[in-house]
Amino acid sequence: MNSKDLYPAEPRAAIQSLGASRIREVANAGMGRQDVLPFWFGEPDEVTPAFIRDAAKHSIDAGDTFYAHNLGLPRLRETLADYSSRLHQPVNADQIAVTSSGVSALMLLAQLLINPGDRVVAVTPLWPNLLEIPKILGAEVISVALQMNTGDSSAGSSAAPAWELDIERLLHALTPGTKALLLNSPNNPTGWTITREPQVLLLEHCRKLGIWLLADDVYERLIYDVPETELACAPSFLDLIDKDERVVSVNSFSKAWLMTGWRLGWMQMPLSLMTGLGKLIEYNTSCAPVFIQNAGIVAVEQGEDIVRHTLARYTAARNYLYEQLSSPVFRDAGILAPKPQGAMYLFFRIAGENDTLALCKRLVAEAGLGLAPGSAFGPEGESAIRWCFASSLPRLEQGVERLKRFLAQR
Repeated sequence: MNSKDLYPAEPRAAIQSLGASRIREVANAGMGRQDVLPFWFGEPDEVTPAFIRDAAKHSIDAGDTFYAHNLGLPRLRETLADYSSRLHQPVNADQIAVTSSGVSALMLLAQLLINPGDRVVAVTPLWPNLLEIPKILGAEVISVALQMNTGDSSAGSSAAPAWELDIERLLHALTPGTKALLLNSPNNPTGWTITREPQVLLLEHCRKLGIWLLADDVYERLIYDVPETELACAPSFLDLIDKDERVVSVNSFSKAWLMTGWRLGWMQMPLSLMTGLGKLIEYNTSCAPVFIQNAGIVAVEQGEDIVRHTLARYTAARNYLYEQLSSPVFRDAGILAPKPQGAMYLFFRIAGENDTLALCKRLVAEAGLGLAPGSAFGPEGESAIRWCFASSLPRLEQGVERLKRFLAQR
């Protein structure tokens, strides 16, 4: 036996057990093909607005190419504190930390709080990055799945299909000794959005048991069917907490300000965590690039018109896609499409299709339509498909026609 057999060159077991991205697997099958309409990733078909791009250019031209404070530029932290204070309760800049993307914030947060063997509860289906991060650190992840209320009139209900949370089931899963609850609302992939009453119940339960409540709030400004206000926002735990509670909110510039490729995020957390977080940022990325942070300042200070434009655009896109997939021609083809309350996705089922990875590959190959398989979001999503509707109406119309033809030929 040689040394390669005794000491194989391979990653540790927790990494080997991670699932590869099934969204990427589908996208890789269609990337480079000009005839494929890509709706697989969670990003818009609009570029970042010019005034944000110009801010980054000006910062580079000014020579802002050096290291910054681990926790972010003071002005950006103050800007984000002011922004959060307008949306929620007053917060100080010393409770805000800037990170190199929202997903980096999630990994840093897990490194900060999660130990090997810890019990973490997650509401699923869920973005795979968030679901897998605790596993990378050796935690046990327990899933509590959203359920699709089909609105089946034969069962005595006339309600439309909807994704719903069984709050009693979630509270039952949050047992003593649970380290953290992972909650993404508005939710990727379903568009489900938690309401205030279950939020209050969850917060009180987590307070009583000392459970960390880790909220992925990146879609909080993408909320539908609510009264029009200048700062429309999904219900947030930040509206309810006292200072220094075991609640952390993770956010990102990617969605509301059309900045997916910039990789800039932030966290709002108890002050007692900041020293440890600064150390972790130093050992991960050291800091977010200064010129990108300066673009972030301009985005927040001058970008409310962009947020409103984006919300109006996505509202029209959501309404169109939902109405189409709920029409008789698609219902007769076996499609069940709950109307999303937030985020930028419609997560729907096609009767008889349970292998969504294979189905999405067929859609790429046979219909030139790029959607994300529900199995990418955990086994609870296996029977559904995610369609990112952050697109122009003409592009969505083409996609709908391609799906219609595909279903007709099955």
